[in-house]
Amino acid sequence: MNTDQIKGTAKDIAGKVQEGVGKAIDSKEQQAKGLEKQVEGKTQKTVGDAKDIVRGE
Repeated sequence: MNTDQIKGTAKDIAGKVQEGVGKAIDSKEQQAKGLEKQVEGKTQKTVGDAKDIVRGE
């Protein structure tokens, strides 16, 4: 597992938490920011997965 995979997973989880908080306080802005962070995290994790494939890990 490389740093992109770890950081991506962390961003995805943080985004889910932020989205949940946004729902709890009825803030569309926080929900949107949480969803955006999830997309960033999943993208970064995918980049990390690709790096592992290229390296043959």
